[in-house]
Amino acid sequence: AEVSAHPRRSKAEGPLIAWLMAWADGHGFETRQDQTGNLVIAVPASPGAEHAATVILQGHLDMVCEAVPGSTHDFSRDAIVPVQEGEWLRATETSLGADNGIAIALAMELCTSPHVVHPLLELLFTVDEEVGMSGALGLDPALLTGRILINLDSEDEGVLTVGCAGGIDTRIRLELPVQSPPTGHIALTVSVGGLVGGHSGIDIHLERASALRLLARALDVVGRGTELRVAQVSGGSADNAIPRQAAATVYVPAADREGVVVAVQTLQQQFANEHPRTDPDLFIRVQEPAAAVETVWTPAASRRAIDLLLAVPHGVATMSMDVAGLVESSNNLASAHRMGDALVVRSSQRSSVPSRLTAITAQVESVGRLAGGDVLTDNAYAPWPPDLASPLLARCQRIYQAQFGKPPVVEIMHAGLECGVIGERVAGMDMISLGPTVQFPHSPGERLHVPTIGRVWDLVVAILADLAEH
Repeated sequence: AEVSAHPRRSKAEGPLIAWLMAWADGHGFETRQDQTGNLVIAVPASPGAEHAATVILQGHLDMVCEAVPGSTHDFSRDAIVPVQEGEWLRATETSLGADNGIAIALAMELCTSPHVVHPLLELLFTVDEEVGMSGALGLDPALLTGRILINLDSEDEGVLTVGCAGGIDTRIRLELPVQSPPTGHIALTVSVGGLVGGHSGIDIHLERASALRLLARALDVVGRGTELRVAQVSGGSADNAIPRQAAATVYVPAADREGVVVAVQTLQQQFANEHPRTDPDLFIRVQEPAAAVETVWTPAASRRAIDLLLAVPHGVATMSMDVAGLVESSNNLASAHRMGDALVVRSSQRSSVPSRLTAITAQVESVGRLAGGDVLTDNAYAPWPPDLASPLLARCQRIYQAQFGKPPVVEIMHAGLECGVIGERVAGMDMISLGPTVQFPHSPGERLHVPTIGRVWDLVVAILADLAEH
């Protein structure tokens, strides 16, 4: 709750950093920052553990800021207020930010609890993880002395993560000719909502509906039955979140209004039939727009915009042939907005195989160029290749077995973790990732399973004690 009281959207983590530095100063802990803004808090070892190897506890400061439609929550100033319902913690109307606020809270408590024996700790809190991992990419290696790192950003208790996918983002800007809305045409807004959304890495294989993909399909159907001019498109808010809602304002001949309504009603049933279990509350509707617009894209330009949204790939591209059930490569059609006279589309690609990441990115780029757009690819981060001979992994497996009477699951995940980037920036790192169970991250449905926090606490306490002793 104390962490959540401080606004921390990506690239605006300043209030949380200031609070953490004041907290560290109050405990007499040294702090240091690099030019990127990443923060390290150095915590002296417990008595008797001064000569043990330094351990880094790592998490990221920012969160994905998602709210339900109609929410008045202002992520630049309002606190996230956690609410407990049975065994689960959630927020009201917004994402909870357990990804990755729980890492910050755990690290703070671990280094101040009198019952925890630990080596010298370096709490590494990175900025801007959710937008291309730019904090980790800009990490100054001199900030750290430790070479044993426990990342607290995994989201399934009982799982030790030892590898992850790399990622890259692509922006397509399509300049389009405009005209005034024609006489005899009316404005209608087609909106898609009620979707679950989710994390574009962890949840991409669940076949949840993409609001942008459904909207593009709806505009395609409507455009085949009438002369369509698109005035506005808006959908998606984060590169690493599956879009939950999207809307487009279009102009059609007044005489075709009823035909548009009937077409959309037919699509409502079709879309519901396609996603009965993943998105039971899905809706698509036609309404009068809230405000008029001054210009619309020409019919030919509107067709190009719709074609682009239909052509950019979305979903799982390849599955791993080495690890059963692991998504190897995927793409997320993340957002689309009218900006000026242009349509700007953002796409996020992931793969655990660098050559496949290059290939799927080239596919997205080629679609953008064929549409006549300006293409920019950036925010690349490396995959984290698994090291199954890791001494830290062996230690954690042994301790987990002793602690809980069963072996942990060891996995590679499709979502991106900062371990891969940190491992490239700082040579010689031995790393593992773990954490309590978080469901539906990057969406207002995000929730944290409270009992798993205790199990993660017990595990990390035992790991730190073992490292302090040996």
